Amino acid sequence: MSTQKVAAELATEQTQLLTRKAAALRIDSVRATTAAGSGHPTSCASAAEIVSTLFFGVMRFDPRNPQADQNDIFLLSKGHAAPLLYAAWAEAGAFPRERLWTLRKFGSDLEGHPTPRLPFVPVATGSLGQGLSAAAGIALNARSFEQTGQRVYVLLGDGEAAEGSVWEAAGWAAHHQLDNLCVTVDVNGLGQSQPTMLRHNMDAHVARWSAFGWNVIVVDGHSPSQLLGAYRSALRTRGRPTVVLARTIKGKGLPGIEGDEHWHGRALDANRAEKVIAELSRLMGDSLMEWEPSIRIEGRGPEPLHVQRSLESFEPPYQPRTDVASTREAFGSALAAIGARTESIVVVDGDVKNSTYTGEFEKVAPQRFLQGYIAEQNMVGVAMGLAARRKVPFVATFACFLTRAYDFLRMAAISGLNVKIVGTHAGVSIGEDGPSQMGLEDLAMMCAEPGFTVLYPSDATSAWRATALIAAHEGPCYLRLGRPAVPVLYEASEHFAIGECKVLRKSEADRALIVAAGVTVFEALAAYDQLKREGITVRVIDLFSISPIDAAELKASAWASGGIVITVEDHYRHGGLGDAVLNALSRERLMIHKLAVTGISRSGNASELLSEAGISAAHIAAAVKAAVTAIPSGGTQ
Repeated sequence: MSTQKVAAELATEQTQLLTRKAAALRIDSVRATTAAGSGHPTSCASAAEIVSTLFFGVMRFDPRNPQADQNDIFLLSKGHAAPLLYAAWAEAGAFPRERLWTLRKFGSDLEGHPTPRLPFVPVATGSLGQGLSAAAGIALNARSFEQTGQRVYVLLGDGEAAEGSVWEAAGWAAHHQLDNLCVTVDVNGLGQSQPTMLRHNMDAHVARWSAFGWNVIVVDGHSPSQLLGAYRSALRTRGRPTVVLARTIKGKGLPGIEGDEHWHGRALDANRAEKVIAELSRLMGDSLMEWEPSIRIEGRGPEPLHVQRSLESFEPPYQPRTDVASTREAFGSALAAIGARTESIVVVDGDVKNSTYTGEFEKVAPQRFLQGYIAEQNMVGVAMGLAARRKVPFVATFACFLTRAYDFLRMAAISGLNVKIVGTHAGVSIGEDGPSQMGLEDLAMMCAEPGFTVLYPSDATSAWRATALIAAHEGPCYLRLGRPAVPVLYEASEHFAIGECKVLRKSEADRALIVAAGVTVFEALAAYDQLKREGITVRVIDLFSISPIDAAELKASAWASGGIVITVEDHYRHGGLGDAVLNALSRERLMIHKLAVTGISRSGNASELLSEAGISAAHIAAAVKAAVTAIPSGGTQ
């Protein structure tokens, strides 16, 4: 028999295998969603050949060790097709097939959309438009930092291509020439409620991706042979990422449902499911051909990388009473010092490195500094991908611009990823740039997310320590930094810890407690001096750690100060420092008064704007005097 004939027979055998595997994936997706009574079987069906071809004809991976560095990576951006993903991993042997029937059940890790509770899920998906950014971070890590030879495959839906974040990621991936990244777009032409914008206009899809510099291949998404050819072409492509535009039919292979736009997110009832499964089983044949993993890897995947906690002992170079520096400047210096000795740290900056001072890190570790440009969603998404591969990514931009990326931050929290978010230029104290540049809702955003550590240092020394603390801490963190240069308060030897505050002023005769953070610490100290001259002694706390909060010290200090608490913050009234303190003291019978920004600010210098917002030293002193007048000495008990 000729070599060509043998090759042709092998190719036919492989495509038959992939076709039958696709049918098996459809059957299991239908069975799982019908058992659950909810889910997206039609979204699974349109991508069955895509996933079958990738898992059983293209990717190199060991299902027994899904986190190993030698594995290729698959990321499901269209997370509502989770049953298809689970079916593929079960078919590959990652877990018993019977577990599929626990889909969407309480206590099952096979959730409605994928999360990293499953070892083969790098990041949580389901909020559409995020998968490509994370995949770009994973691909860059594999190529530039680890040199593992990994290829990264991501499946997008055509509906989510309306998200701007997809095109932020597309531009960034092309700029970085990520030729180990391959996207497949499931172009089934239907969204949730109506046809997609481009439907099956493949020329329009091609024009968009081509304009972003991608290698573009159009295929019949239900043809394993065409899909195999496309992925082999992608493997040979150098210098740019590849997108496979797969024209598909939503609900393909489900009789009576194919191409029906009214079946999104609907499970089949038991009778209909039985008929569909019978038809798919007939097309499948009596049995499936066997598939073996491309690689076998003994033992577990590599352990997570942890930044050495000895970094917390780095000595900040600032001296109190003489030095003046901004917290953002101290952050940049600390990050450079830590990064020079810690290979796992990577920095992604939003084209503001000369303002966030991440340029200091670039000087010592240019290969680990990534320019994110003005694309905040993609910046955070890339960091999610890096964190999924055990890097410690710092993402830095102005605090106000993080609002653009909040959904990514929400998904990073759901994923439990070790991302470090740094927001500079927080509050009205940034001054003349005006309200569009003032981050005044960032604490509310970050503190709302479970598992986020939130630190807000007041001076250069505490900012230096805070940088080291979040670098060493496992889990998502937010560091809030100001713009203005301020006096150094703390000695270089001062100890700081997550979950602990600093009591700056105290006496046995304190009549009120002032809780501040960041720039308002200096206003609180000025108010302390003014009140002391008037014969009123107060206690002052630099909160430092907003979440977790030092509830024990707050309670003790509040009761030692007559039961009167004044909080003051350069942040909007809802969800910030004041609410964090209120929550910590909610079971105490105390008088608590919040001073915060209540309206839209304007341009001006910092002192003018702090005064206008009602958070200056004079306003703090007035609030204290009003409170102690209302409650005579002796407290609220």
